[in-house]
Amino acid sequence: MSATAPTKPVLPPAPWKALFNQHVSKMPTPQFVLSTLAAAPPGSPTPFVPRARYCIFRGFWTELPENSHNDAERNPKVYESDCPTLTTDVRMEKVGQIFGTSAGHAESSEQTQGSGGGGPVEAVWWIEETGTQWRIKGRAYIVANDIEGKEESSGVRTVKSEVGRRMRIVDDTKEREWSWTRELTASFGNQSPGIKGSFRAPPPGRPTTEPHDEKNLELGAKVDDLNDPVARKNFRLVIIVPDSVEQTDLSDPAKARRFLYTFDESIRANAGWRTEELWP
Repeated sequence: MSATAPTKPVLPPAPWKALFNQHVSKMPTPQFVLSTLAAAPPGSPTPFVPRARYCIFRGFWTELPENSHNDAERNPKVYESDCPTLTTDVRMEKVGQIFGTSAGHAESSEQTQGSGGGGPVEAVWWIEETGTQWRIKGRAYIVANDIEGKEESSGVRTVKSEVGRRMRIVDDTKEREWSWTRELTASFGNQSPGIKGSFRAPPPGRPTTEPHDEKNLELGAKVDDLNDPVARKNFRLVIIVPDSVEQTDLSDPAKARRFLYTFDESIRANAGWRTEELWP
C-alpha cells in the first residue's frame, strides 16, 4: 500500500483554512459553483469558454469527514492538506474539461478514463450565514481506480506528485500504512446510497432516445456495496490544489474587506501563503 509522500519540510495549515471550515459548517448544504474551461466551438474568437455548475464540497483531501454509515476501511491519520475535494462521474463534461486544459492536453475520452488532469478551475462559495464569499483558484486533479495499479501511468504520477506536494505529514510512524486506493474507496463510502446509485444512472447528457445498458443503468438506483462494479467504474474524486484564495467579508458594509491569500512555495512563514488585505 504505497503512497507518494511529500519530501519537503512539514508545513502548518493554511492561514485561511480554519475560518473557511468554520464558515462552511454553517451552510445547510456545503454547495459551491465550480468553473472549468472548455474548448470553444469552431470559429469562436477565443480558444476556450467558461463552464460552471453547482457541486458539493466533500471535505479536504486526506481529511474525510466522519460518517457512521460508512463501512469502508479508513486510512490512519497520517496526512492533512488544504485541498478541497468533490466527487463526479467520469461521464460528466467537467472531467474532459479538466483533462483537456491540463498540461497533458488530453484530446480523446480514452485519455480521460484514469487518474490525472491538472486543468485550471475556480470554486466559489457564497455563505449567507456569515455574509462572506470564498473564491478558490487552482488546478483540479482526478483520482480514479488506477491510482495504485501495477504500473503507474503519467496521469497517476502527476496526481501523486502535484497533490503529494501539498500533503502535510502529521504522523510519519504510519506513513507506509497509508493508501491512495483506501482513501478513494472511503470517499465513495461517504456518499449516501442514492448518490452512490447515481453513478449507475444512464449516460449524463445523452438523448433519452439513445439505447443504453438498461440492465446496469437506471435512474433512482441505490447502492450500498463499496465495490459495486458499475458505480465504481464511473466514480471519480476531484482534488483542487489551490493557488490563491479570496475571502470577501461583506457582513458589515462599513468594514467590508477582501483578503487575498496566495500560495508561494518559497515562503516558509504562514504555511507558504502570502496574505494581502484589499478593498472589497
